[in-house]
Amino acid sequence: MGGEVPKQYLQLHGQPLMAHTLNVLGTHPRISGVMVALHPEDGWYETVEPHLKSFNCWRANGGKERADSVVNALDALLTHASRDDWVLVHDAARPCLRAADIDQLIAEVTAQGIGGIVGAAVSDTVKRVDAQGRIHETVSREGLFRALTPQMFKLGELRDAINSALSRGLVVTDEASAMEHVGVKPLLVRGFADNIKVTEPADLELASMYLTSHVGS
Repeated sequence: MGGEVPKQYLQLHGQPLMAHTLNVLGTHPRISGVMVALHPEDGWYETVEPHLKSFNCWRANGGKERADSVVNALDALLTHASRDDWVLVHDAARPCLRAADIDQLIAEVTAQGIGGIVGAAVSDTVKRVDAQGRIHETVSREGLFRALTPQMFKLGELRDAINSALSRGLVVTDEASAMEHVGVKPLLVRGFADNIKVTEPADLELASMYLTSHVGS
C-alpha cells in the first residue's frame, strides 16, 4: 500500500480492516476460535482488540513467509485443538468474506472428507506474454479459478504438508499448493468474487463498497 500503517490495520467503516476479518470468522457458529499470526514486533494489533466481538481469539508469532506464519499458528493451535480437527486459513486482508462462503466450504469439505478452498471462476480473457511483454498466446479460461481463502484442511495433515514442502525447498504460495505437493487434490468450492484481498489503495474503496452491500444480505 505504500503507507505508514500496515494494510490490515487501515480504517474501514470506522474500524481496522482486520477487525472485520476476525469478526466474520470468530462469530461464525461452526468456528470454535481464531488464531492470529502476528509479527513479533507488531505494534498495531491493540487497535483491533476493542472492535472484536466475543469469541475465542489467540495469538501466535508470524514467520518470514506466509507458510512459516501458518505453521507457527498451527503449532500454537495444538494447545486448543487436535491434529484431526479441521482448520480454516484466511488472509487478514480479506475483510469481505461472507458467512455464506464459510457455510458452503465447511459443508462440501466435511461431506467429502477432504480439504478444499474457496475460489472464483476467471471471467477475464487471460493472456500469456513473453519476456519482452508481447502477447504469446490467449489462454483458455476453461477450468481456471482464482484461489481465494479460507482454505480448509485437517490441522495435522496441513502442518505436515507445509513442513514437508519447506524442507524440500518447494514454493508454497497457499495451503492448497502444500497439500498438492503431497498428492492431495483439494476441492474447489465456488465463492463470491467480492472476497477481495486489499493490496492496493483502490482496493480499500472497493472493500468499503462491498461491505456496505453485504449489510442485510
